[in-house]
Amino acid sequence: MPEMRRPNLIFILTDQQRWDTIGGWGYSHMFTPAVDSLVEGGLSFTNAHCPGATCVASRAAIFTGMYAHNTGAYAFKNWGHQPNWVEDLARVGYHCANIGKMHFIPRDVPGGFHERVVVENPTNRAAENGQPDDDWGKFLAANGLKRPNGRHRTDPQWKAKFQGVPWEWDERFHSDAFVGDSAANWIRRRPVSDQPFFLEVGFPGPHEPWDPPQSWVDRYADCVLPVPVDFPCTLEGRPPHHRATREHHAKTDHESRIAMPEAELEDVMRMRRHYYAKISFVDHQVGKVLSALEQAGHLENSIVVFASDHGEMLGDHGSAYKWLMFESVTRVPLVVRDFRMPTAGIRTDDLVSLIDLGPTFLDLAGIPVPTRLEGRSLRPYLTGEGIEPREAVFCEDNYLVMMRKSVDKIVHTIGASYGEYYRLDEDPGECCNLWDNPEWVERRKALQIELLDWLASSAYHNGGFKTGESVQGGGDYPIRWHADGDARLHGANFRPKGHRFH
Repeated sequence: MPEMRRPNLIFILTDQQRWDTIGGWGYSHMFTPAVDSLVEGGLSFTNAHCPGATCVASRAAIFTGMYAHNTGAYAFKNWGHQPNWVEDLARVGYHCANIGKMHFIPRDVPGGFHERVVVENPTNRAAENGQPDDDWGKFLAANGLKRPNGRHRTDPQWKAKFQGVPWEWDERFHSDAFVGDSAANWIRRRPVSDQPFFLEVGFPGPHEPWDPPQSWVDRYADCVLPVPVDFPCTLEGRPPHHRATREHHAKTDHESRIAMPEAELEDVMRMRRHYYAKISFVDHQVGKVLSALEQAGHLENSIVVFASDHGEMLGDHGSAYKWLMFESVTRVPLVVRDFRMPTAGIRTDDLVSLIDLGPTFLDLAGIPVPTRLEGRSLRPYLTGEGIEPREAVFCEDNYLVMMRKSVDKIVHTIGASYGEYYRLDEDPGECCNLWDNPEWVERRKALQIELLDWLASSAYHNGGFKTGESVQGGGDYPIRWHADGDARLHGANFRPKGHRFH
């Protein structure tokens, strides 16, 4: 029997997309036919969470396979020098290409890719600071256009628009269209061969500003849209950084300025309309990628994974953007479709993390998973094998560490006596912070101990990485925590009592 070819792996990653924005998941206000097609024949993880609450922190954790406390990549920190699992795919013969946003820092590192078409945030100022522009910026310049920077100073209505600013030029010049067209063209040029490819397609959208072409905004003109949770919000019972984050963005001298303390419901609903429209515009670009895969003959040997790096508050709890650890931010879409095995769409509500994507991609490619990766493969979900659900997922960013279980959720604030504790069965909107509630203090303290145990175990797990003690070729490190609680050290097995986190 001939050996099966390794599958092509396509990772479509949007930026700042909430989980509740996929029409095929029952959110009828959304127009997302391309992602819906993945849902219809794929596996939907409806309770997936990101490992970081901002772009860089989450992407660094996703691609290195390690949490921020092991790599130091909190928020906007260098991580391009860290080993990542794209390099593992390249080592065994995958041709690896990145088209769009990766958010490497430094920006232009190879990162395991043989080819890169680099697209960063539309309003980044690299060129203004004397650095080479990214490929989208060069594309604009070649067409006599400039990046849409400085509008918060030139548009007297900028503050009142709450980031809802329709795209003013031809649609093809939009950064998301540029990524979609570039990816589709790359796919069409790629010959069908025995060499598999890994393609990361990174869309800058729906990250703010929420600037789809007006025709896409018009699609939502008459839609009944969900209203924000806990709006308006007095921030009573919230840690002080909630107010500080909101006020910072109301005052900043940047395109990201958004005056949420002054927002009325009408402002938020307009903001939501533009956000949803931008998601639909990005979905249109996803459709271009899927069509190109089919037209070029790649689809029948491809696995497509769709996800987003983190979510967006979108007015929930009176806030916008990210950084906080509400479900609006940490919960993200995740859909996997294996086109080699046509199946009806299935779903799981089990907790999963985007930290699991590295092990999953490598496992799907038939590659041993390096022990530095802290997640676990989701392949058993696809093959119907038994898998013990995760008990918890974790998210880190700056001074916050979240542990989210099926019912309990805590957010530990480093160096502070305050924090957040929510009972998601009774309070799915996270409106009532029980951190100091006498009835729940003991439970909250027990969860903090669990969180401490996870942090200590994870740090010990990758102690070899921090000291540079890796083995040749695979980036392996001497210890591996397993989902069943085992740790294996140079062939020896031991099981710490009660360890169930990994």
